[in-house]
Formats: sequence, structure tokens, C-alpha cells
Amino acid sequence: MKHPLSPGPAAHTRQIILIAHNLRSCHNVGSLLRTAEGLGVEQVILSGYTPYPILADDDRLPHIRQKIDKQISKTALGAEQTVDWSYVPDLLPAIGQLQADGWQLAAVEQTSDSIALPGFEPPAKLVLIVGREVEGIEPEVLAAVDISLEIPMNGSKESFNVVQAAAMALYHCRFR
Repeated sequence: MKHPLSPGPAAHTRQIILIAHNLRSCHNVGSLLRTAEGLGVEQVILSGYTPYPILADDDRLPHIRQKIDKQISKTALGAEQTVDWSYVPDLLPAIGQLQADGWQLAAVEQTSDSIALPGFEPPAKLVLIVGREVEGIEPEVLAAVDISLEIPMNGSKESFNVVQAAAMALYHCRFR
């Protein structure tokens, strides 16, 4: 008998990529990597000015890359070593390639035509994009995605922290 809390079959076959674009906080990046690892995300793409762990061919100054790596690892708790992640400076070509490869792209963002997350039925191949907390995802990125997903709020604040928003969206998309 299936356990009542076991995910449905789609949760095991659905592929999810998470893109973190233009985030400033190393601690948020570490938390996103840890969340992605816990929810079985295929890959995390860090883009724009988002800080990233040390790369094999890292051209950042040694003291800068070590400081950033240490801050990320503080909240990632080793997930930066186990999650498949990459860094791309320019997001738009990566978005185009993902769409060409059959991925549906969804921005987690409040827009005039966003879909409420609880009503969203995730496809088999989904890319979730999260971005800047205060300013939101840039208009050129929003113009390139297929849909925007909004997390309904009951409180007086207008948004969640980027990690909490990503966790809610990833959980919904993994287990829906």
C-alpha cells in the first residue's frame, strides 16, 4: 500500500532546473543549493552577478573566491559539493537554449498575468527562475519566459524571501 505522504509518480519523473539570477546574498545562494539538493533538482544555474562557489577554472581573485565560497558553504552545508550547479554570466542565451531543448520556463514573480502557484500543473521538464528580491526579475528575462508564477500572500508584506519562495515553488512542482 502506498504511504499517504508518498509523492505521486509524476514527482519521480519530473525534471526541474532552478535558476538564481542576480541575487546578492551568498547565504541565500547556499540555502538555495541546500533546498535544491533536498528536493531533487536536476541542476542549479547561477547567473548574472549571483555569487557562486569556486569553479575549477575560476578567474576571480583568490581571496574573493575563497571568501564567497566560505559564505555560501555556511548555509549550503555541503550541498555545493553534491548539487549539479553551473554559472553563466549572461542568462538570456541559456534561457534560449533551455527552451530549444524542450524546457518550459517559469519565473517566480508577481506580474499582471502571473498564475497562482496552487493552480499550476507543472510539466515534465520545468525551469524555475528566481531573482532579485526588491526589484524583481528584470523585464527582459520576464519577456523571455513562458509563464510567471505567483505565490498568494495573506499577510501585509508583498513578497517572501527568495529562498522561501523558491522552496515553496520547488516543493509544489516536485510533489504536485
